[in-house]
Amino acid sequence: MLDTAELPDDIAALKAMLVAAALRDQRKDERIAQLEKLVAAFKQAAFGRRSEKSDPDQFELALEDLETAIAAVHAEDEAEDRAARRPAKRRSANRGSLPKHLPRIEEIIEPESLVCGCGGGLHCIGEDVSERLDVIPAQFRVIVTRRPKYACRSCTDGVVQAPAPARLIPGGLPTEAMVAHVLVSKYADHLPLYRQAQIYSRQGIDLDRSTLADWVGRAAFELRPVYDALMADLKRSSKLFMDETRAPVLDPGARKTKTGYFWALARDDRPWNGTAPPGVAFTYAPGRGGLHAERILQGFGGILQVDGYAGYNRLIAPDRVGPGIQLAYCWAHARRKLVEITRAGTAPIAEEGVRLIGELYAIEADIRGLGPDNRLAARQQRSAPVAARIREWLDYHRARVSAKAPLGEALKTPLHTDLGLEVGEDSSLLVQIQHPERSHSPASLPVRSQPQTALWPPQQERQTGDRISSPYRGFLHPLG
Repeated sequence: MLDTAELPDDIAALKAMLVAAALRDQRKDERIAQLEKLVAAFKQAAFGRRSEKSDPDQFELALEDLETAIAAVHAEDEAEDRAARRPAKRRSANRGSLPKHLPRIEEIIEPESLVCGCGGGLHCIGEDVSERLDVIPAQFRVIVTRRPKYACRSCTDGVVQAPAPARLIPGGLPTEAMVAHVLVSKYADHLPLYRQAQIYSRQGIDLDRSTLADWVGRAAFELRPVYDALMADLKRSSKLFMDETRAPVLDPGARKTKTGYFWALARDDRPWNGTAPPGVAFTYAPGRGGLHAERILQGFGGILQVDGYAGYNRLIAPDRVGPGIQLAYCWAHARRKLVEITRAGTAPIAEEGVRLIGELYAIEADIRGLGPDNRLAARQQRSAPVAARIREWLDYHRARVSAKAPLGEALKTPLHTDLGLEVGEDSSLLVQIQHPERSHSPASLPVRSQPQTALWPPQQERQTGDRISSPYRGFLHPLG
């Protein structure tokens, strides 16, 4: 900002400078308004009603860029305000509160002199206190273990020495805490091993990816009993969710990836005030066929809530051996096809179907957290009539819409829900099964972040990730 002494005396020049400054302010205001509208649009697309095809990870990345750009504009304005010595208008920001458990390092900034201009001494009558969040970069340390040897000088009974402590990796460099840090960074923070190696190298720690992979593989072996216990605990439940998602896996020798699948088996009894804790376990399989679901669910008997994928029908085949399984389906998958039709243009029939299913969603929101008896009573009184109207609506339009038309294809999807989700018969059934679908979110990372470069069987990869993701999704700290 120019000093007043540097401003020209010419009135025309001053007017030109004022016009230029006003134009700059106008451009910045327009840019801020445009970016804020984009942020609002992205948030609506990501989290609004019609967000089923949206990729939350991609939208979050876009939002980060947009919000960063907005912050840069605000910073530019604040810098100009400081230069002009004008009080900047404080903009609202969601900075959050700093946790009480964090250590406080206090610094006291005293005036240059505590002597008053009259010669007397200044006394403290108050203070202003502000807090800022600071960080100390991760610091490595070396644990030196010494085991002294002792012997008696009076006799020759031998040498006494404390036994060496057991180690996760015998003779290896890392402590158990170091291995845990690598696992959490990989599975909870989605940092591939090669990126971790780059981070460590900045502090002079040379660890190549193969070494880190060896640590993770050994940890996976040690965690296998925990994985087995988690699977056994889930299979003792009377109701589970199941879903599968694609995962690229390196095909040794082919120099390309092949498609594998992560199968999520999940339990979440919180909506009906159940006592069992929520949990999720992942299993890798090379395919999506029903035989893989049958193998994973071996020993489970009860209600299994899934999407409309036909492969699950193998679980209710007459010749299947094992405890009985009752399939329940998902209204969200039935609704999704109708939502896609409404996006393509004016579609009053599809919009009516979305509205009807939305009535079920509203009822579910009202009864979430109630006990089984209250939920069942509310469903029989409120949900069952809505479900009956949906069936009448389906029967009416199926008879009149061509089965080959997009709407006809969409109307086929709810066929499963007619038999599989009787909302007035079981209080534990949910309208949708998004719990296991959300559990797959780490697999939707950019290609280089995915566990496709595993040096051990992908199943070990998921077993290790289970130890991180299951408590992590239960709001527990992954490092305990």
